[in-house]
Amino acid sequence: MKETAITGNLGDRIRSDCQVKLHITDKGGITITLKSKVDRMFGAQIRQQAQEVLEALGVSHAQLEIDDAGALPFVIGARIEAAVKQLGASDKSWIPPVIEQNRYETTRDRFRFSRLYLPGNSPSMMLNAGIHQPDGIILDLEDSVAPPKKAEARLLVRNALCQVDFYGAEHMVRINQLPAGLEDLDEVVPHHVHLVLLPKCEHGSQVKEVAERIRTILKAHKQLRRVYLMPIIESCLGVENAFEIAAADPSVVAMAIGLEDYTADLGVRRTERGEESLYARTRLVNACKAAGIQPIDSVYSDVANMDGLRKNVETSRALGFEGMGCIHPRQVAVIQEAFTPTREEIEKATRIVEAFEEAEARGSGVVALGSKMIDPPVVKRAQKTLDLALKLKS
Repeated sequence: MKETAITGNLGDRIRSDCQVKLHITDKGGITITLKSKVDRMFGAQIRQQAQEVLEALGVSHAQLEIDDAGALPFVIGARIEAAVKQLGASDKSWIPPVIEQNRYETTRDRFRFSRLYLPGNSPSMMLNAGIHQPDGIILDLEDSVAPPKKAEARLLVRNALCQVDFYGAEHMVRINQLPAGLEDLDEVVPHHVHLVLLPKCEHGSQVKEVAERIRTILKAHKQLRRVYLMPIIESCLGVENAFEIAAADPSVVAMAIGLEDYTADLGVRRTERGEESLYARTRLVNACKAAGIQPIDSVYSDVANMDGLRKNVETSRALGFEGMGCIHPRQVAVIQEAFTPTREEIEKATRIVEAFEEAEARGSGVVALGSKMIDPPVVKRAQKTLDLALKLKS
């Protein structure tokens, strides 16, 4: 067993976090040393919480050092628990209560125009993410977290799901690639996650494995709620198996494409025009539509280029995508606006649906708008536009 565990983050630019050093001893009780700029105001509460966390984890004798940079209780608790488990000193957990603002569920057909990625080991980025009003917030346990920090991030994300107000955004977690991602599920599924993203998915069997693990966890915790899945296609093999993946389990509500990894697998450079990924994107959209789920486009990586983002979203929507990833809060509004029906689109859809309803009332099988004949697929698309506009308005 290691003598000392160090968890958390520390540095000049680190905010809302702390570094914890823990040494388990055989005797002497619990000694807590705190370094914090807010020691005078909150030092007593921080020490009391640290004591309570250690005791809840079954630790009776330890030397604990906390170097605090404004960490909230859910962060401090996660860092201490990670240190205890790093030392193999406990198999228990310290889980904060769920705030009332997070006790909401989501739906299969919820809008997923924008989903904002947040690194799973950076609490400062989580705290105010909801004020940007993305449709979903992704707490990422995969690419944004360094391998030595995976276990820490898992506990931090679990606690954030309980304690951070995301202002109604869908709670999403991107787990690690299988099989490591199965451990992530054990921590996050019971704690008000709404949707799990499965990265680098290549086979329907991977979706089934994750879906079955989620159902087992929910049953063990006596929870009747739903947790949805969004596989991410990031390889040539994944593209070829797109429909198999999309239709693998009823819990799949959307499927995304990750173009950075896909183009790397293809052996080409990702470009602004996106011609190299057109086949993959259209195949994914087609697979999603055939399976009755939402196709979600990749992120746009140039966060300073708003004009480029807007053009990219317009192309995405024209291809049939129904949402897109964000890597910076400033991208959220642009993406949501571009996926929202325009006034002209709503007016045209209204005329089409009204013409269809008038024809039905007359008992006519022919629907016309002006000199143009309207067939059922056009009416269906128009009704979908109106439904979308109505939901957005409400």
